[in-house]
Amino acid sequence: MDITLTQGILLAVLAIIVGIDAWLEGFFIFRPIIVSTITGFILGDVKLGLVAGGLTELAFAGLTPAGGTQPPNPVLAGIMTPVLAYSAGVDEKTAIGLALPFSFLMQYILLFYYSSFAFFMAKADRYAEEANVKAFSRLNLFLILIVALTNGVVVFLSAYIAQTPMRQLVEAMPEWLTHGFQVAGGILPAVGFALLLRVMMKKELIPYLIVGFVFASFIPFSNLLPVAVIGAAFALFEYFNNQKKQVVATPPGGGDYSDGI
Repeated sequence: MDITLTQGILLAVLAIIVGIDAWLEGFFIFRPIIVSTITGFILGDVKLGLVAGGLTELAFAGLTPAGGTQPPNPVLAGIMTPVLAYSAGVDEKTAIGLALPFSFLMQYILLFYYSSFAFFMAKADRYAEEANVKAFSRLNLFLILIVALTNGVVVFLSAYIAQTPMRQLVEAMPEWLTHGFQVAGGILPAVGFALLLRVMMKKELIPYLIVGFVFASFIPFSNLLPVAVIGAAFALFEYFNNQKKQVVATPPGGGDYSDGI
């Protein structure tokens, strides 16, 4: 299906808004599960956006900036996965693999900006020493605007301008290569979730993982909502259990034993 000019502009506006949020990490609306859902709404296929967003979110779950490193960009992945599935007529798993080059492109652009913006540090330091809040704020807003507009331009060029070449490229791919993208796209969510577990998993939480795996794999149900409800119940149990432990560990009066109270 063709993406109209209006849809292309709306996708660019979406990229600008979520690009600002990704830079500031304020509301976390830049996560693929949200971005893909809104993209699907703009394209007129919310179900496609939800499915693409769920798969892409899992693939990017364990990819977070650490120090000066910059992982593949989740904004471009969240937008281009449903866009490619919609315009090129491929399934969501294949679209994830095809969307990765756009995610890498934005990753390198942001790395270039990180290096280039170092030239503005001298001005920022001077404004800070002078307590010039207005000038300091304008400088920060200017740099944020550059990043946000770049997101919009890249998305507009990729989703609207280049949609015909992308469709022709996908159609010209041999079946074995398309299948390879599909397999890679199917594996990426598992890899992303494994990276997340690598950081967050504790041995005392392993029973919950086993129970969730058994429910999801061996008990038939029409959707994953029951597993999500069970996961929420486990999370609440852990939360209230930890709260109880903290109350027990705190002596009467709220002070520490070392305080002599």
